Amino acid sequence: MFTTRRDMIAGLGSILLGCCSGCHRADSETATLIFMDPESLDERLQRKHLSEEVLRRFESETHIRVKHLPAPETSQGQLRLIRELLEEKDTPDVLGIDVVWPGLLDDALLDLKPFFSSELSAAEPDLVSSYTVNGRVVAVPYHPHVGVLNYRTDLLTKYGFHIPPQTWSELEKMAFRIQEGERAAGDQNFWGLVWPGAADECLTCLALEWQASEGGGRIIESNRTVSVNNENAIRAWERAAHWIGWISPPNVTAYEELDSVNQFENSGKAAFSLGWMSDYFLTNLAKPMIYGKMGLTSVPSGRVGVGTLGGFGLGISKKSKHQQEAIALVNFLLNKEAELEVASKSAELPTGTVFYRLPTILKGYSRSIQAGQSLGDGIVSRPSTVVGRNYEEVSHAYAGAVHSVLTGEKSAPAAAAELEAQLEHVTGFPKGPPEGTEANISRVIRTRS
Repeated sequence: MFTTRRDMIAGLGSILLGCCSGCHRADSETATLIFMDPESLDERLQRKHLSEEVLRRFESETHIRVKHLPAPETSQGQLRLIRELLEEKDTPDVLGIDVVWPGLLDDALLDLKPFFSSELSAAEPDLVSSYTVNGRVVAVPYHPHVGVLNYRTDLLTKYGFHIPPQTWSELEKMAFRIQEGERAAGDQNFWGLVWPGAADECLTCLALEWQASEGGGRIIESNRTVSVNNENAIRAWERAAHWIGWISPPNVTAYEELDSVNQFENSGKAAFSLGWMSDYFLTNLAKPMIYGKMGLTSVPSGRVGVGTLGGFGLGISKKSKHQQEAIALVNFLLNKEAELEVASKSAELPTGTVFYRLPTILKGYSRSIQAGQSLGDGIVSRPSTVVGRNYEEVSHAYAGAVHSVLTGEKSAPAAAAELEAQLEHVTGFPKGPPEGTEANISRVIRTRS
């Protein structure tokens, strides 16, 4: 593992050195920007294709070259690599910054508030605040993600369900009925619900949705209290543990994000899937096995319904030798993204894709929501801005505690009590109850077009 990682760093260093050497030789004629873009990783995403087209247009119009840096697949791997590269003399110029990274990387990133004041004023305040550290905006919102429930429209119809589940109880009942029906028809490997259950950031996002929807708080509250040890969070963890071996595969606790996607989309072996959605997901180039048989809706509700806020913004390294050119690239990407969003409102929807009560933060394809449907649910943010540089340790501890409950290693009350003590030690914050729903849940109301 160490050798592979060392080789990766060495290889990326060679790319950076080669590009920067070229920059020094011909700086009067052109500059070469290094762009670490998380969306350049996944061949399934049409956004990757669109991003390459946009970058080539930027080069044509500005005569500034742009090169993509390869990046690890996982968020944790990307963060480790970015941290190491930002310590180097020649760093990437423009970087995709995960919504929970600003407090971990702020010292290495340029304050973008003076350069993008109008764009930041027009963005959702909750998005901007996620990229703001001590008054400095270290990244501008670019592609927000939010947690959603994916479902098989054909199987809902087959088993007599007219709308997707709106509560966790409804999800359980539908998933079990469809699973039993498909198995009786001969598909013994079919499951009702799949999700990424490995002990990493995806599990942090999922478990936060589970507990926040039941009034279990957001792990650490905005008033700097550790709230995770409460009966509503414990009950939500126990419910998810009950899914395993019942409506979810026994090995779901080892699933990474792509494992869950593959079983739902590419193998067609599940009725429902908990995961992420963003505008680019709606227009992927590849046509999976269930193409035309897929629906998307808000994460099921408990007391309330919430999807975890994710996605990434665009940041610029303080050490960039081409900061003005980097600012120009970010501005260009934001403008093209705005044009794409306008175009999506009149674009043809993916054949057979159904949208039901989408989360309120999603603006693209808003016309696809049928008249009479209620607005989708809101968002919940991870406590990254509250804990700052301690977020990585907090998230790791939280995911580990939830995972221990899912695997049966610990009881939920014991895991919550141990986690509470651990988070008090890590953050120095006292324990306290979850704040009220209005303080925890951001409801970004969207006007239908």
